[in-house]
Amino acid sequence: MVRANGAVSLRELARVVQTSEVTVRRDVRALEAEGLLDRRHGGAVLPGGFTRESGFPQKSHLATAEKTAIADLAAGLVEEGEAIVVGAGTTTQELARRLARVPGLTVVTNSLLVAQALAHANRVEVVMTGGTLRGSNYALVGSGAEQSLQGLRVSRAFLSGSGLTAERGLSTSNMLSASVDRALVQAASEVVVLADHSKLGTDTMFQTVPTDVITRLVTDEPPTHDDRAATELQALADQGVQVAVAGAGAEESPGGGESVPARQARRDVPLPGQRRGQLPGGGGHSLRSAAALDVGPDRPARVADLRRR
Repeated sequence: MVRANGAVSLRELARVVQTSEVTVRRDVRALEAEGLLDRRHGGAVLPGGFTRESGFPQKSHLATAEKTAIADLAAGLVEEGEAIVVGAGTTTQELARRLARVPGLTVVTNSLLVAQALAHANRVEVVMTGGTLRGSNYALVGSGAEQSLQGLRVSRAFLSGSGLTAERGLSTSNMLSASVDRALVQAASEVVVLADHSKLGTDTMFQTVPTDVITRLVTDEPPTHDDRAATELQALADQGVQVAVAGAGAEESPGGGESVPARQARRDVPLPGQRRGQLPGGGGHSLRSAAALDVGPDRPARVADLRRR
């Protein structure tokens, strides 16, 4: 299936072979040890090391419930009348679908998929960069995209990528995409990374956002057996990244339409010892928790307002 499609999700594999995802995950791990495939984003892809990147058709079917939960929680960060930038990716596409309900919003993007999701939104202005179309992820890249971002200033940048580690930050497998993402970051006062747990601890070729520039990470709850993701979350928190964890529980509607919004939750990652109040490089910056996330049927989820002082 991987050879035929380029990528496959664990959920789809479990359905086809009629067994549990736990069993499939064990077998995929064994196949990876033999060099027959690589585990990525809740599924498996053809082996290719740091340089390989799955195209949009493959990515769109991986970790869909996790991306939905992350997008639901991240949308709570955006306020009416804000100006933001949203990068390319399937997770940011999910976010854009939810931003269509925020009035007075201005969204700058290099993603055709993000622009399409907002095209018919009432009172949402979409500003697209220039550039050359990269067909594998429907994003505008190159010098035209980067030049169009010069002089721009917005409140937040929402970005995704191929991997996230505490050591290198956010990274991607494509040089042109990395360069545009860096330009998007330069335009924003805060950087919010959207990454499901399978990207935690994964390192790819081109760094886009170093860890000390990332303001917030919105992710999903790692499985109990995934020690790598849990360790990476703690390491990111130790370096001053504000971590919000969304519960993944979206289900498809019986009619095959849009999915039911995932259950939202938040877990604060503990910040031990001196690392809690001190960011890398000194400077006396500290983190302070100002509010907890309110979750309930009558109140939208909000990420705790944690600010660098």
